[in-house]
Amino acid sequence: MAQIIGLPKLSPTMEEGVLVRWVKQEGDKVSPGDLVAEVETDKANMDFTMEDDGVLLRLLVKEGETVKLGAPVAILGKAGEDVTELVARAAAMTAEVSAPVSAPAPVPVAAPVAAPVAAPVAAPVAAPAPVAAAAPAAAPAAAPAAAPVSLGGKLLASPLAKSLAIELGIDLRMVSGSGPGGRIVERDVRAVAESGPKPADAAAAPVTGASSGAAAEPVAMVARPAPVTPVRYGDQPGDFVDVPASNMRKRIAARLTEAKRDVPHFYLMRRFDVEPVLAFRGRLNALLGDRGKVSVNDLIVKAVALALRRVPDCNAAWNGDSIRKFRRVHVGIAVAIEDGLVTPVVRDADLKGLGVIGAEVQDLARRAKERQLKGHEITGSTFTVSNLGMFQIERFTAILNPPEAGILAVGGVVEEPVVKDGQLAIGKRMTVTMSCDHRVIDGALGARFLAVLVEQLEHPESLAL
Repeated sequence: MAQIIGLPKLSPTMEEGVLVRWVKQEGDKVSPGDLVAEVETDKANMDFTMEDDGVLLRLLVKEGETVKLGAPVAILGKAGEDVTELVARAAAMTAEVSAPVSAPAPVPVAAPVAAPVAAPVAAPVAAPAPVAAAAPAAAPAAAPAAAPVSLGGKLLASPLAKSLAIELGIDLRMVSGSGPGGRIVERDVRAVAESGPKPADAAAAPVTGASSGAAAEPVAMVARPAPVTPVRYGDQPGDFVDVPASNMRKRIAARLTEAKRDVPHFYLMRRFDVEPVLAFRGRLNALLGDRGKVSVNDLIVKAVALALRRVPDCNAAWNGDSIRKFRRVHVGIAVAIEDGLVTPVVRDADLKGLGVIGAEVQDLARRAKERQLKGHEITGSTFTVSNLGMFQIERFTAILNPPEAGILAVGGVVEEPVVKDGQLAIGKRMTVTMSCDHRVIDGALGARFLAVLVEQLEHPESLAL
């Protein structure tokens, strides 16, 4: 019997995906484990494999379309089956799956909010309008303006009132002050602004009267410049372009906002002598020859893994009402790609040699940029390393990658004056900054981790043991 196939969850954080391409086409026979399509998730392109036998009777999604998790993508059944009813049901299911994302804003909110707001707000605003335009309202405003409240020839107004008047385009000489001693305050300026704009041809009258010293021109005093809305950059058409965010960028935004909001971050920074690491790397690469290269980042990854093994309390995560301590060390490597960031994982990094780590990191980074990573290659890290040293960033702080309790931000190599054996010399230094989840890692614990890390990097031969 024919059945509707929905989009499965291909990564732990997936909420929707883009169907990049169909590997199988309508009429093709498929078996469990067969690759049917390639789907772009929030982190990588993932394989969509089939779990049942049958024939693909109908493909419901075109290549390039975004599909919500669980939404119908195909109909599977026996050759020749009528799928008319299932196609209609799939359309209804698609609308239902999409509804929580697109429908709630306009449907439940519009009706209840519009009614209560329109009635109470319209009545009070409409009533004062005729009063403001009438003669009694103009008279009190004209009186103080005719005899301006001033001190030493200066108009008495608070700094906030002056700023607001400039922003709204209001002449303070036309404002009646209600503050101490007739001082013009913020509420006076807002009252004038809310009374509504006046005819443009009358706007010049107060200026003429004021400059000539005439105080007995009440009609001119009533006219005020029309409030002007300040023009800010980006307000005008053509000043900007809105670029739709990719699934990856939207997911990064949601995850990092959640992490920064919910996880209590604190930061520890260490500066150390990086010359031993650079020298050790040079010797290693000379030995490797054309068999590959080891980078400074590879050495840091290895040092982090060994430090986590020696300070296992940092290889942990907050688990609600408990702390989960991991028995294995899996180091995530932050890799920048065209429209975001992915974190492929070097598993059991503490047990691997530097050459193996170097080759693995290069392969993961290459496939990350080609969006060819599999789900298991970007999940399960217990600690992350983020390195911006190659971009000449001296130091920075990173946002934690939940549920991990720590992430290490690595800066670049900096040459600076140092004292060696009592003599001034040029030395090379590097700064690393550890972001910690304070629920798991306290200051002293994090400091101990960094001490072990720096000890190994300043004596890098220990990384080969």
